[in-house]
Amino acid sequence: MMKSVFYCCTVLAVFGLCACTHQTPLPAKEPTSTVQYKALELSEQQKAVMAEEKERLAEEKKVSRQLKTHSLGIIGAVEPIYFLPMKGAFLARIDTGAQGSSVDVENLQEFEREGKKWVSFDLINQRTGEKHHYEKRFHKQVTIKRAEDSEERPVVLMTVKIGKEKLTVPFSLADRSKFEYQALVGRNILKGRAIVDVSVSKTLY
Repeated sequence: MMKSVFYCCTVLAVFGLCACTHQTPLPAKEPTSTVQYKALELSEQQKAVMAEEKERLAEEKKVSRQLKTHSLGIIGAVEPIYFLPMKGAFLARIDTGAQGSSVDVENLQEFEREGKKWVSFDLINQRTGEKHHYEKRFHKQVTIKRAEDSEERPVVLMTVKIGKEKLTVPFSLADRSKFEYQALVGRNILKGRAIVDVSVSKTLY
């Protein structure tokens, strides 16, 4: 009887030892420093994404505010402009790099009226053939500087319509026969009125 008990205890001890030695090992823990580094790296990526999104939203709000205050909205590199009282539109180059605006004229002459300096000129729409003779009081003289030379131009106040805006603004009178567009619209018209996107054209028709 004693031998049987001893034998059973010995068998149980051996099986217990085997069970202990064949347990599935626990996965090795990643070093604490590596886990912290990955958490930090993810946090930096999140910060970058959040900063980019914040910048995008801020730019959208800025454009939205500008569209509310800029009456012409977003316009393109070439837009129609009407020189009143002429009926047809002239195509104008939109140039944010130019301070002033200019228009192509013919038969430009200076004269005096009641002791004041005036100018007369013809404006001919090359697209439609429409012609109008203007007599305008001299406003000022401007010097247009180029790499090879400079040019003196008279400036007069012209009443124009661009988009839904009717304006009376200074235009220099020039010979633009060598240029593709008869008129150039500069910052004296664009500032505070339009946002220019050069990838589009003729948005104001």
